[in-house]
Amino acid sequence: MNTIVVSLVMLLGGLAFFLYGMNIMSTGLERMAGGKLETILKKASSNKFKGMALGCGVTAVIQSSSATTVMIVGLVGSGIMTLPQTIGMLMGTNIGTTITPWITALPALGGDSSGLDWLGYLKPSFFTPIIAVIGIILIMFLNKKNIKNKDIGAICLGFAILMQGMELMSGSVEGLTKNNDVFANVISWLDGNYAGIFLGLIIATLFTTIIQSSSASVGVLQALVIGGGFSMSFNVAIPIILGFNIGTCVTAVISSLAANRNARRVAITHLAIKIIAVLICFIPFAICSAVGASFLNATVNVWTIALFHTLFNIVTTAILLPCSKLIEKLAFVLLKDKESKVEVAFIDPILIHQSPSVAISECANLTVEMCKLSKSTLDLAINNLYNYNPKTAQEIISNEGIIDKYEDRLGTYLVQLSSYSLSKNDSIMISKLLHTIGDFERLSDHAINILKVSEELSSKKIVFSKEATAEIEVITRAISEILENTALSFIGNDIDMAVKVEPLEQVIDGLISSTKSNHITRLQSGACTIELGFVLSDLLNNYSRVSDHCSNIAVAIIETSHSSFGTHEYLNAIKSSDDEVFQSEFNAFKKKYYLPTNN
Repeated sequence: MNTIVVSLVMLLGGLAFFLYGMNIMSTGLERMAGGKLETILKKASSNKFKGMALGCGVTAVIQSSSATTVMIVGLVGSGIMTLPQTIGMLMGTNIGTTITPWITALPALGGDSSGLDWLGYLKPSFFTPIIAVIGIILIMFLNKKNIKNKDIGAICLGFAILMQGMELMSGSVEGLTKNNDVFANVISWLDGNYAGIFLGLIIATLFTTIIQSSSASVGVLQALVIGGGFSMSFNVAIPIILGFNIGTCVTAVISSLAANRNARRVAITHLAIKIIAVLICFIPFAICSAVGASFLNATVNVWTIALFHTLFNIVTTAILLPCSKLIEKLAFVLLKDKESKVEVAFIDPILIHQSPSVAISECANLTVEMCKLSKSTLDLAINNLYNYNPKTAQEIISNEGIIDKYEDRLGTYLVQLSSYSLSKNDSIMISKLLHTIGDFERLSDHAINILKVSEELSSKKIVFSKEATAEIEVITRAISEILENTALSFIGNDIDMAVKVEPLEQVIDGLISSTKSNHITRLQSGACTIELGFVLSDLLNNYSRVSDHCSNIAVAIIETSHSSFGTHEYLNAIKSSDDEVFQSEFNAFKKKYYLPTNN
């Protein structure tokens, strides 16, 4: 009895090691790939074959079909991809995940009297300790600040833990079955009872639903075969493997529950693909089992389990891929559309928790959209200054509300993401985005303030003097250019363009200061009024703050390009030194923008 208890503990411990090792390895691989995964997935167009290849490749790289599927659900939920783009990819993940069983079959390599003892060098018991040592050296002794070394080390350790889990499971099964006929009797009953094939399918589905990994489930089955001390026929193994394939869908289904309808539709599509694929195989298998087909009585081993798992997914994908349109229609039938108000798409929380690197990349994309919207909103406000239009005013107000929502959501997401273990590039990207989203939001606030100036000019029939109008026109052109340069530098991560922003900001500060002085002179001579002065001051103050925020954004781009951030240090350095680039740009802008009264 004690032996059975110890073996059960070993089995559970082995499964825990297996799952944990797979998680570490998958996370390390994904972190190394970083935002490239998101770029690769988004390349999937309407070409279902290309989508299938991408889904297979990404899953093979990160060693987790569940992670890839959840990633796809999150991308669709965020409005980045559409259902038709994902169907081929979902089928590709089914093929990509079949690599793991071939790896977990390695403990069966080698032989004693077969003359193939050299294969023992390929057994995990030989090379796993070596990989573990490499992993710990990379993490603890080689340049601890090098994130890439840590990621590679994590992958090595994850693999070693996974294989150790497989060894533990195999050893525990041997302890459970030795002097205990329970397992052998259950297998015999499943093999000899027609109802056993349905029971095996159901049990396997439930088991995989609990542990949420078909690869781990297949690994457990392989461990039973390696250490069980009894034979298992195809008649028993096939329905169990088919059940594993259905159970693996639960992760995507669970992750989509809190998502929108499009994301839930992807999860339903994934489940539908798996169920249809299982039916394609299970129905002829059940018929062959009923008539007593002799080939089903053949004994399976770890290699035939891996082979059947692979062939099942390849063959069913080949059958279902041409039917992508029908599967898409089925998804819409199962989950019909409802009329709803269209809102701005944001990062699905699924991506934040399951694939931080992809979430960061999408945060960057949304910040680019925020940048474009902030610039266009300010352009509308500036162009509306002397020609107030209620429709344009409403558009500016609506845009400002959207930009506020961008800042709130992105700020929340980025703070959550910063708590994860990230690559160096991902950490730098988060720093850059956190330092810029507030400035983009403030730009839209100044658009509202400029709109109020426009409303006041229109409602009170205020007209600036000829001199003031000419001065405002010069500053407005400079503001338009600094906005353009800032947007181009951020969208394209263009350092050369970012360098042009601060010199122009200094010129704008000088123009604004001179305009205020000129206004006081005109006020003293009676050429201007105090009321006009208040309106002019409001406009100039907002222009000044706009150029300041553009400067902040440009500094963030420049500083994060060399992995640091210090706005004041950078600005003080270029202003206090004879920086040739700064002085050259400053003089060029000063020559381009000057006040007529100062000419």
